[in-house]
Amino acid sequence: MASTRILSFNINAGFDLSRRRFLLPALRDAVREVDADVVLLQEVLGEHAGHARRHAQWPTQAQYDYLADAFWPHRAYGRNADFAEGHQGNAVLSRFPIAAHGNHDVSIAGHEARGLLHAVIDVPDGSQPLHIMNVHLGLRESHRQWQVARLVEFIESAIPAGSPLVVAGDFNDWRMRVHPLLRAAGLREAFEDTDGRLPRTFPSPRPLLPVDRIYVRDAQVVATDVLRARPWSRLSDHCALLAEIRF
Repeated sequence: MASTRILSFNINAGFDLSRRRFLLPALRDAVREVDADVVLLQEVLGEHAGHARRHAQWPTQAQYDYLADAFWPHRAYGRNADFAEGHQGNAVLSRFPIAAHGNHDVSIAGHEARGLLHAVIDVPDGSQPLHIMNVHLGLRESHRQWQVARLVEFIESAIPAGSPLVVAGDFNDWRMRVHPLLRAAGLREAFEDTDGRLPRTFPSPRPLLPVDRIYVRDAQVVATDVLRARPWSRLSDHCALLAEIRF
């Protein structure tokens, strides 16, 4: 049974922890070296006219297209937040065909827009497609509780039982309050499977908080890694997560 490598990374719009240094070209090199089959990105800019004027290395295309290039020919973008100079959201880059995708709004009025990006991927030799949920939850506890409830409702209604599922991204759940809700929905956290605890990913220079995660259902976790050494510790305010799964 073939395995699939999944990378999840909040890229902080291509800036470092301070939001002063634009590092997207170096980030692209690092992501390519990992050689993941499927890449889940959070806080990725589809467009930003102001940054494009200020930074000479700013790409002419959307950040997810710039990162994917020919390495990941299939991609999906969930546009969450619109602002005066552009828009931001989540993205899925894949070596394998994306059969379908959709972005599901879980925003709270008056607060930063959030979405759940669902992608259905046709993996080689898979008897069933792989379902991906790329998430970025809110900063308030009550918002995360509500958003996870919507996530679980979607999984139960739209993803067939027995189909392999990966739910990954930035959960902002540093107090680990929504983690039991996800486990109760039949999801297992990949690093908890391999290491016995959730991965610490924030802030990247000295990660203390377990805010980024990779959950699976109907899949076997083969290996996991928190990418915290250089250059990763300087490419964003979050560490990236890598998991190898079989299903």
